[in-house]
Amino acid sequence: MKRTLHISCIATLLAASAFASAQPTGYTGPSNNTAAKPSAATGYTGPTSVPLMTAKDLLDKGKDDQVARLQGKLLSHKGGEEYEFADASGKITVEIDAKHFPQGVNIDHNTLVELTGEFDKETFGDSSFDVKQMKVVTK
Repeated sequence: MKRTLHISCIATLLAASAFASAQPTGYTGPSNNTAAKPSAATGYTGPTSVPLMTAKDLLDKGKDDQVARLQGKLLSHKGGEEYEFADASGKITVEIDAKHFPQGVNIDHNTLVELTGEFDKETFGDSSFDVKQMKVVTK
């Protein structure tokens, strides 16, 4: 009896896993990477006191590990967790873990998104923005 129950539970988990991985989500815009598209999770989407900044202001005036928000578009997937983000002021490389993409939403280079995360200021080389939350902006 226990063996049948264990096998039944395993079969259910495998079926649920296969269904979840078949759901299309994540970034669908231009890419130079052939890796699988990211899956996603949900999170807090209410009001915040984290300041909204531009890419240029963050690059020019931002401090290492500063928490900020950016609003703009993901122009392209650079590979791995790196994407090129742009707003009206300029461009910055952002790092987005697959779990931070909104679940059930396809995001391409025309989708307006709001990113919340930490600025990784580099003394030498390119600085980047480590995304902790992403949401689609609807107007």
